[in-house]
Order: sequence, then C-alpha cells, then structure tokens
Amino acid sequence: MAGIITNNAATTRPASSASSPAANYGFALVALTSLFFMWGFITCLNDILVPHLKNVFQLNYTQSMLIQFCFFGAYFIASLPAGALVKRIGYKWGIVLGLVIAAIGCALFIPAAGYRVYALFLAALFVLASGITLLQVAANPYVTVLGPPDTAASRLTLTQAFNSLGTTLAPMFGALLILSAATAAIVGATPEQLDAVRLAEANAVKFPYMLLAIAFLLLAALFAALKLPQVQDAGDIEPITGGGSAWQYRHLVLGAIGIFLYVGAEVSIGSFLVNFMSQPDIAGFTEAEAAHHVAYFWGGAMIGRFIGAVVMRYVDDGKALAFNAVVVIALLLLTVFSGGHAAMWSVLAIGLFNSIMFPTIFSLALYGLGKYTSQGSGILCLAIVGGALLPLVQGGLADTVGIHLGFLMPIVCYVYIAFYGLKGHRPR
Repeated sequence: MAGIITNNAATTRPASSASSPAANYGFALVALTSLFFMWGFITCLNDILVPHLKNVFQLNYTQSMLIQFCFFGAYFIASLPAGALVKRIGYKWGIVLGLVIAAIGCALFIPAAGYRVYALFLAALFVLASGITLLQVAANPYVTVLGPPDTAASRLTLTQAFNSLGTTLAPMFGALLILSAATAAIVGATPEQLDAVRLAEANAVKFPYMLLAIAFLLLAALFAALKLPQVQDAGDIEPITGGGSAWQYRHLVLGAIGIFLYVGAEVSIGSFLVNFMSQPDIAGFTEAEAAHHVAYFWGGAMIGRFIGAVVMRYVDDGKALAFNAVVVIALLLLTVFSGGHAAMWSVLAIGLFNSIMFPTIFSLALYGLGKYTSQGSGILCLAIVGGALLPLVQGGLADTVGIHLGFLMPIVCYVYIAFYGLKGHRPR
C-alpha cells in the first residue's frame, strides 16, 4: 500500500517556509517514518483477526471477510471527506486528528470484546481505518519536502521499507498476543466450558489493541508538538494532453481498475494464509504457527521493494509489472494444483513479486496528468475499495468449492495487471 506515498507526495512542492535544510526536519522525518510503519502494521494485523474472530463467532469464510470489507471500505467512504478536511485544517493537524481517530478505533476493541458482538468489532475496524485513511491523506506530502529534492527518492524508499517492516512484524505480534492466548484457552475445554472459552478468545484482543491505542495517542502528542513544513499542491502544471478532468485519461481509468484488482487480490491472499496453512493437506499448522509464517509473505514484499528500487532504474516499469504479474499467476497455479509444503511456499513467495505492483501501477496511472494529478490520486485511492469487495468473493468461493480452489480468483486479477503493464498503461 506504500505506493500512495510516492504519488501523492510527488504532486506537491514545498512552499517558501519549507526551504530550510533537511537537518531542520531530521527528527520530523524519523517521526513521519513511524507513521508508515504503524499503518502497515495495523493493516496486516487484520490477517490475524480474520481467523481469530472466525473462531470466536463461529463464522463461515464469507462472514469473516467482512473484517476486510469494513476496513478497506473506509478508504472508499472516507478518502474524499478526509481530503476536504485536510484542506481546511492543514496537513499537520490532519495527521494529529487521524492518529486520534485511529486510537479511538483501537480502544473500541475493548468494549467489543467485552460484549462479544461481531458488529461492534466491525464498527471498531471502520473507525480505525477511517483514522488511517485521514492519516495517509495528510502525511504523504511531507516525505518529499523533508530534505533536498535530489534525495527525495531515497526518502520515499526508506518510508516504504518501514511500511513493509510493519506488515512483516504484525503477524508475529498477532501470533504472540492474540492467537497463542486463544489456543491456550481452547486446549482441554469441555462443552460446558465452551462459553468461557469463547470469552477468553474475545478478550485476547484487548491487550494488544490497548497497546496500539496508546501508541497512536503518543504519536498524536508528538506530532502536535512538532514543527512541520508547509506544502501546497502543484496545481499549475499542464497535463500531457488537453482535457477538463482526470477521468478523461484512459491510462488513469485502467490504472484505477488495476489498483482495485491488485489490492483486492493482495488482501484476499493475505486474509486466507493462516487458514490455508492450517489445512491438514497443506502444512497442518496451528493458527499461531501459521501466523509466524505469514511474516515470510510480507517480508518478501519488503525485500522486493529494495530490489525493485535498484532494478527498475534499468528496466521499463510496465515490463517489470507484467513480468511480476506473470510470475504470480504461475505461483497461484502451483498453489491451487499442488499440496503440502509446495503449495505453502508457492503462495508465500507471492509477496516477493507483489512488492512493486502497487507503486508501479500508481505511478503509471498518474503519468502526465499535470494539474489533474491530485484528482487522479483521489480516484486511485477510491479504487482501494477492491480490498473490501474481492475478499468477499474469495470467501464465497472458499465456502462453496473449498479454500484451496478459492485461490483461482486472484489469478483473474493478475491477468489484468499483466495486460496493464504491457499495454494498458500507455497514455493516448
């Protein structure tokens, strides 16, 4: 999801007050990097919540995918209001407010666990994701202004790497504090103790989300005290061709479809990893063991971003995107038509080749939009709603044909991404 960083940031320029040396904002850059870590962490933690709440409330796969529906649906609902709010109160206070809303969302997990109502968990996730959406809308432009322009790319790579670090560590955090506690509660339970077991499972989320709420509040206090540079939109750059709206650019519209399908595919795959590896014919892991292995999926994405940052200096962006999409299709076919550890490692390897896709689609879609770049960025952010809808489709497939064959759905998404890399991204 770090591709948003690059392109929203690229549409801004420093105002006169932002011309100070980078050293003046060194501490601010460190603090800003922590934001990218936190929203990567909190997003990936959903992959642990899916199997956990599935057990707590005895849900089918489609019902458990409502977790991702509520989280990523917030991007679709909150993106435009967040943009208007940030325009009114400024980027700094947008960051602070986003952190406070995220903290409230995390705190709502405590009463949700106490009452053991699934709808309350979903409401808490929506509030949390709304805060993260506001946070991203407000924070992205700061990356390029916290230092000289010629080192902006290295700063963007650094923040994206920390975003991936958050997604890598979240499964281990969830396995330790959520799934392991739930497993300990289940072992040895009799039918008479079942209600107490479910209560213990629900309560397992209280402590980790309380810690996250405290972390968000501390970051809010830190950013309220920081002096950050002012930025303004680069609204006077002419686009590559005439037009009165970003919607008139074919490569942007096709790119929005690409973002919709990519995010939907990535979230669908990530959401099913724990349940998939827990299958007896795959690895037979406990949920806690499977969650530790999910870190390989997201760790691969982190490594892939570092590799891609170097390789893509010499390789055409579209060709690199198409190549990675074709490799992922091959890995998904191997996942579906094999079993055991071959299926497990093939699906985990997808993370490595997913790494460059989001930022690459984003940058190709925004190419040449000029003064319509901000509008184009908003359109692409709305397309993140794919992470809300497509997991429901895969959940329905898992309930009808099985979790193994359910991985056929993302293949369709990556076929389109390969097309976009080869032809669809070319402006007309």
